[in-house]
Amino acid sequence: MDNDVSAGSTTTVVGRLALGVTLLAFGLGYTDVIDDVTASDAVSLAHYMGGVALFVAGLLAFRDRDTATGTAFSALGALWFTWAVSAGTQVSDNAAGLFLLLFALVTLTLALAGRDPLTQGTYGLFFVSLVLLAVAQFTANGGLAKAGGWFAVAAGAAAWYAATAAFAHWPTALPRRAASGRGVTAAG
Repeated sequence: MDNDVSAGSTTTVVGRLALGVTLLAFGLGYTDVIDDVTASDAVSLAHYMGGVALFVAGLLAFRDRDTATGTAFSALGALWFTWAVSAGTQVSDNAAGLFLLLFALVTLTLALAGRDPLTQGTYGLFFVSLVLLAVAQFTANGGLAKAGGWFAVAAGAAAWYAATAAFAHWPTALPRRAASGRGVTAAG
C-alpha cells in the first residue's frame, strides 16, 4: 500500500488548519444549516485565523524557502483579512461579487499550481465556492449562495484533513493497484 504521507512542516500544518477552520465557518454561514449563523458571523475568525494567522504562516513558509506554500498562505491571508475588515462596509452587490471573483482567480491559480491532489482539491473546491458566491452576489440568488457555502465547507474539510493527515502521518493518496488482467503494475 502506498501511504504517500508528507509530514509537512509545522508552518504548513498550522496554515492548513487556519484555512480549514476559516473555510468551515465561512461556508457554514452561507448554508443556513445552523439557525441564526450567517457568513458575517465568521468575520472575526476570518480576520484573525484566515487573515493574520494564515499571512504569518505564509511569511514563515517563505523563510523556510517554501515559495509555493508561502505564496498560497500569504495571498489567501491578505484576501481573508481584506474580506474581514471590509465586512461592515456598505458596497454594492456587484462590488462584492467582483471581489469574490478576483478572490476566485487567486484560488484557481493555487489549484492549478498545487503540488499534490489534496491541496489541488482544497483550492479547487474553494474556487468553485467563490465563483458560485460571486454569481449569487451578481444575481441575488440565495440558492447559489447556499451551494457556494457547501463547496466552502467541503474545501474546509479537505484543508483540515490535509493538516491532520500531515500531523498524524495519515495517508494522503489512494493506494496504487496493478492493472487487472494485464500483468502490468504501477510504479509506487
